[in-house]
Amino acid sequence: MKTILTITGSDSSGVSGVQADIRTIASLGAYAVSAITSVTMQNTIGIQSFYDLPAATVRGQVEAVVNDVEPQVVKIGMIRRTDVLQVIVDLIVKYKPYFVVYDSILRSANGDLLLAPDVLAQIRQQLLPLCSIVVVRRSEAHDILGGEVLPNVHFVDDASLHGQQNAFSSAIAAYVALGDDMETAERKARDFVARGMQPKPGPQGVGTKLYNRFLTLVGSHYRTNSDVAFYADCLNVTATYLAQVCHRVSGMSPKNIIDRQITDAIATALRQSDKTLQEIAFDHGFSSQAHFSKYFKKQTGLSPSDYRRQTAKQL
Repeated sequence: MKTILTITGSDSSGVSGVQADIRTIASLGAYAVSAITSVTMQNTIGIQSFYDLPAATVRGQVEAVVNDVEPQVVKIGMIRRTDVLQVIVDLIVKYKPYFVVYDSILRSANGDLLLAPDVLAQIRQQLLPLCSIVVVRRSEAHDILGGEVLPNVHFVDDASLHGQQNAFSSAIAAYVALGDDMETAERKARDFVARGMQPKPGPQGVGTKLYNRFLTLVGSHYRTNSDVAFYADCLNVTATYLAQVCHRVSGMSPKNIIDRQITDAIATALRQSDKTLQEIAFDHGFSSQAHFSKYFKKQTGLSPSDYRRQTAKQL
């Protein structure tokens, strides 16, 4: 069986990265070996953080498989460090694979910048000249190529879904490994993606459902709990993931949503109730009237007394 070495990051959501490379390559009848450059803490909402592996670890991974199975086709994806890039360049020069695909990755699916300018500059100078083909998203072409016009560049539509560029690049590598020339491999890879032949899309996140459950919980517990960690624990997710979901769905943080619920409830009580400010404060979980007044003014710009007087005049 033909073997392909993929050197890229790990996507814990499985939609892209080495996980997707292995699925695509295997589905086309080739075999994938791998070297991980970076581990992402990632889900269907986006990337939360990175752990970039040391250059020596990347070198060790590559040499372990190259010395043993001698893959003649190499697919390169995410490289975030100049020392890791140097290792990859050195190994390509030393082992001289027959075909090298570079799947340029500049931004995440959510638009987060993944590469520093110095890494990009070194990729242009050192890696691109060694590649048989470079796959570039049109909107990122200038950043990746630096204005250079290269004959071996394939441009990808900006509207392509997360993971499709990855699938296209991996498919080119697989078809070349299986004996096709580059032109035929490109055509087959386009068909592979366009016809939906790549493996099934990744799992769907629970974002909207989780957000609605969060709103329900806030409505039930805002009088006694304003801590985001409390709601995250109730939902059995991390506070970071809850924040990602809230921002994706509403553009607001969990704390903003909790504060809005508390403030709206206080405002309603001030408008519709004859209770004293102290009674309203205690009803809404505040330990003192002073704390209550300070909180409400911070949220609305008015003290509770001023808000009550102002709304009374409007009735």
